[in-house]
Amino acid sequence: MATTARSRRRLGSRWFAAVWWRHVLAWVAIAWALFPIAFIASAALNPAGSLSTSSLMPSSVSLVNFETLFTSTTWPYLTWYRNSLYVAIVGSLAALFIGACAAYAFSRMRFRGRRVGLLALLLVQMFPALLAFVAIYFTFDEIGQVVPPLGLNTTSGLILAHLGGAMGANVWLLKGYFDTTPRELDEAAKVDGASHVRVFFTIILPLVVPILVTVFMLSFVTLFSEFLLASIFLRDVRQQTLGVGLWALSAADKNAYFGWFSAGALLASLPIVVIYLLLQKQLISGLTRGSVK
Repeated sequence: MATTARSRRRLGSRWFAAVWWRHVLAWVAIAWALFPIAFIASAALNPAGSLSTSSLMPSSVSLVNFETLFTSTTWPYLTWYRNSLYVAIVGSLAALFIGACAAYAFSRMRFRGRRVGLLALLLVQMFPALLAFVAIYFTFDEIGQVVPPLGLNTTSGLILAHLGGAMGANVWLLKGYFDTTPRELDEAAKVDGASHVRVFFTIILPLVVPILVTVFMLSFVTLFSEFLLASIFLRDVRQQTLGVGLWALSAADKNAYFGWFSAGALLASLPIVVIYLLLQKQLISGLTRGSVK
């Protein structure tokens, strides 16, 4: 028994000597990732509300930054929040519908230019969207003169601009998942007289819910936190999204408004965290199954 215990201790010491540095690196990585979150949360709860008085451990805790942010007339935070949710939800649903329709056509139909179209979608994604911002600005400036609700300084126009790049990676993800569904289901439905539209909406979509949820989540996160295009489109303070509004708040006076900025940034993370927690199973299933195919 003593020999067995001694050998276990030796094995344990050898194991620790071999992997201790991995545990150290893991804890360093965790601390590195949690530090900015802890600092922002501390600054949001610090009643002083300035960058110069912020620390990881505030001397007192208060919700005054949240209350002031909600009641401010100069910085309409709740309006920004509503605009961001509107752009993210409507834009994600529209992008999901466009991507699903395109992916179904590429997966189930055979037509001339099918392979070239798929490769073209992949090739376009290699060019940064920043190259098109000037053209998008002048295009929507002209559109706004004819259809004002879809021009510059409107959230609807911003959604329309984002939908120009709704395909691409979404189509490849969706197509990979559509390819895993048996074609026999389509053929059986067509024998019964079902059209492509009915097959798509009543048979295919219910079977590919995980990838639909995945694409929706990825689009939602991208649109909710998007800044560059929104900063070009939205100039009126009441039309701005969270990213643009919080940047303007910080640029006005980084030191004085840091408590407000931290409170707003903390609340801005809630929708994404909630969505990931509620739909994480579908996210994992959608990414893995489609990628294997």
